[in-house]
Amino acid sequence: MNPTYAKMGTTIFEKMSALARETGAINLGQGFPEHAGPPDMLQAAASALVERSSQYPPMAGLPELRRAVADHYARHQSIDLSPEEVIVTSGATEAIAAALLALVSPGDEVVLIQPLYDAYLPMVERAGGVARLVTLEPPHWRITAEALEAAITPRTRLLVLNSPLNPTGTMASEAELRIVANACVAHDLVALCDEVWEHVTFDGNRHVPLISLPGMRERTVKIGSAGKIFSVTGWKVGWMCAAPPLATALARAHQFLTFTTPPNLQWAVAEGLGRDREWFDAMRADYQRSRDRLSAGLSAAGYAMLPSAATWFISADLAASGIALDDVTFCERIVPEAGVVAIPVSSFYAERPVTHVVRFCFCKSDATLDAGIERLARFRDTLAA
Repeated sequence: MNPTYAKMGTTIFEKMSALARETGAINLGQGFPEHAGPPDMLQAAASALVERSSQYPPMAGLPELRRAVADHYARHQSIDLSPEEVIVTSGATEAIAAALLALVSPGDEVVLIQPLYDAYLPMVERAGGVARLVTLEPPHWRITAEALEAAITPRTRLLVLNSPLNPTGTMASEAELRIVANACVAHDLVALCDEVWEHVTFDGNRHVPLISLPGMRERTVKIGSAGKIFSVTGWKVGWMCAAPPLATALARAHQFLTFTTPPNLQWAVAEGLGRDREWFDAMRADYQRSRDRLSAGLSAAGYAMLPSAATWFISADLAASGIALDDVTFCERIVPEAGVVAIPVSSFYAERPVTHVVRFCFCKSDATLDAGIERLARFRDTLAA
């Protein structure tokens, strides 16, 4: 067995969701909504399955979707992309894998920022790369120029930036983005930008894509996800955007991974991307309301909640809450004792983890959130007794 995978356990998301299924616990761990998704997009996908082709679409994606992605980013982020600079993938994780396989040669160093999405490190290693880690610290999880420069060597070829950041619910500020862009230009690095949460931002904040900063248009791979934008995580429709020299390399790696993505889902996503701005504003407002509901409820129960500027996740600081448990022990205990599943943030570190932060998912119904709050409040009371 390949040593990269031989030493690896089951992903934390599947592990905790399996516990929820086995025990009937409320799943505030893995990020997936309880609703089916936008009804008109579901109908569009169903109609396309019956009325349009079910055969291989073009390897790089249906022309309608590639055009829709380019048009969408022109309207929402003022990025000038051509359809030829868009490669459709079977989800963002496949896009990340294709990009790393295309751009990393054995011995190349790749800067990863931790806490990190757990797929990054094994993918880098499987491509033959060597990870160079930059560690962020709670409560603000900020990137500094000093930490970034310390991670870069003459062998560094690629930097992976996840913003908004899945494990923490934070998003890079414009000052941090300038730090990253300056480092990439100074050291001639390609930036692989995992921006799947780009539309799920709160409190009036808007996502700024790294590709839009000076010097980054020709050296950035921008990755997006219909699953996160439209709350249809099981569809696994994503895309990579990059200038033609990079896009050509990305497509060559993609063609030998999944090759294509179901055409009916591509047609439906193309329609969805054409929605007016009001739909995206309403989606954000709905998730912000859920965030505030969970945050207020857990705060009232005695949990010290960290800020959440984006994504479907919010975290509790156990140490600041007066809870003398590490995050793994806390998450293991709340399954049988409270009937709730959460994610220990230490699982998103490759080394020297933060062990006092627990992540909760709020893309659930009010009833589910309220039940989770009630159970976690009772559990908190038992620790204080």
